[in-house]
Amino acid sequence: MRKIILGLALLCSSIFAGTINIAVAANVSYAINDLIAEFNKTNPDTKVQVTLGSSGKFTTQIINGAPFDIFMSADMKFPETLDNQGLSSTKPVIYAQGSLAMLSSKKLDLSKGLNLLTDKNIIRVAIANPKTAPYGTASVEAFKNAKLFEKVEPKLIYAESISQAVTYALTAAEVGFIAKSSLYDEKMSQYKEDIDWVSVDPSLYTPIDQGIIILNRAKDNKEAKAFYDFILGDKAKKIFVDFGYLVK
Repeated sequence: MRKIILGLALLCSSIFAGTINIAVAANVSYAINDLIAEFNKTNPDTKVQVTLGSSGKFTTQIINGAPFDIFMSADMKFPETLDNQGLSSTKPVIYAQGSLAMLSSKKLDLSKGLNLLTDKNIIRVAIANPKTAPYGTASVEAFKNAKLFEKVEPKLIYAESISQAVTYALTAAEVGFIAKSSLYDEKMSQYKEDIDWVSVDPSLYTPIDQGIIILNRAKDNKEAKAFYDFILGDKAKKIFVDFGYLVK
């Protein structure tokens, strides 16, 4: 009898276990492994398949039928676009707030803040593409509010995502504007605050509210709902805070 019960349990487990496909904004790439590891402590049979990229490109792909179950965007605009088109089974909800940092490997005087960008020795400034990446939009907004955009614009080089902006900031440019969360990744521990990077004054750009939705194809997917609830729960919030995000 115990063998039969055990066999039924394993069968049920295999029926409800599966893979959920998640489109994740590139800035969350540094925290996503910790988030999945924590989620799997209580959902060990669920495989979370992650695709990383820019929120704008994901939005286009989802409109064109890309088979994602959950979309974790770098802002609220793109999830709202999908919801307005009837492609979401949940209303967009904020899961974390991101912030900008200015990074350089060139040992510059970062205490000058954005005014540093007008220095003649600053030839290239890396940001994420503002057309597809909310952190790029926030960077441009900061430059404009600091009355520096006209001077900085000729120096801008555009990365396809915020993670690529990190690479550009450390290689192809003298300075780059990145998601602050990336600096809390273990691989970035050699870069120190006030030496290699500084936070950008948050009053210079609109708060980066990052939104999550469950897409229609996963409307009745219990595993997708479990992951969605986890991301909005206290355990995930702690991980987001550990990676430099703000949470409500």
